[in-house]
Amino acid sequence: MAEAAGGSRPEDCPGTSSAQAGRAAACQGCPNQRLCAAGAAAPDPAEAAELRERLRAVKHTILVLSGKGGVGKSTFSALLAHGLAADEAKQVHQSGSGWSPVYVEENLGVMSVGFLLSSPDDAVIWRGPKKNGLIKQFLRDVDWGEIDYLIVDTPPGTSDEHLSIVQYLSAAHIDGAVIITTPQEVSLQDVRKEINFCHKVKLPIIGVVENMSGFICPKCKNESQIFPPTTGGAEKMCQNLNVSLLGKVPLDPQIGRSCDKGQSFLSEAPESPATSSYRNIIQRIQEYCDQHPFQEEKSI
Repeated sequence: MAEAAGGSRPEDCPGTSSAQAGRAAACQGCPNQRLCAAGAAAPDPAEAAELRERLRAVKHTILVLSGKGGVGKSTFSALLAHGLAADEAKQVHQSGSGWSPVYVEENLGVMSVGFLLSSPDDAVIWRGPKKNGLIKQFLRDVDWGEIDYLIVDTPPGTSDEHLSIVQYLSAAHIDGAVIITTPQEVSLQDVRKEINFCHKVKLPIIGVVENMSGFICPKCKNESQIFPPTTGGAEKMCQNLNVSLLGKVPLDPQIGRSCDKGQSFLSEAPESPATSSYRNIIQRIQEYCDQHPFQEEKSI
């Protein structure tokens, strides 16, 4: 979905796999209507086979989502990747075919549209087809090699990029989504829509992370609520929607400083309460993936 075309799915969207996709009354005015009605969102069988072959050696794929921008989703994605890569038993092998990820550590590779720009200050002003084409290239043409986890940091909202990534990856395997929110209701309102989106496209939800959940003073250890959970925060929302709460991460100024320097906050501030929260959340994500192994369908 191009940015110029507008944003979110209609609340009563029938879902992309429904026979009414693009045809139901709720689809009127949706920027994805023509795409869904034509069935063009899903890859054709040949593309699906290419994607499946390219991602065959990827053991687990996790999408990081949030309906709300500015909640720390990209920071969480980076620290999740650092935390998973810290397990020295994990190995990454490169084969030299296709685009190669940029390796920031021996066993942590990154691919971003930022690497394809002539200047870090360049704006990406693309319509939907070009953005969706790049998503497909990142999945089909990047030589990810044999890896344990592929973490996909998505933009905020429930737009065409999300629809494309879910349908492209459905040709291979998605373990599920981790959804990021902050405690205040203005964020939770959008996150409820993101959860609804996951249900509509049959994307499993690993759980919700409440980011910026209070600030613990490093000197007096007292906690202050910078973003008060006036409606019960993520915990209450998860109870109401029957979704797992993976944990709460408090604010820590060192997180921003570490990100600015390109360093892992988890190793730079091992004693921080936020580090402890991150490690507990990462462990729960690993446990979920281990308990839900992908069983590849065998053709007869």
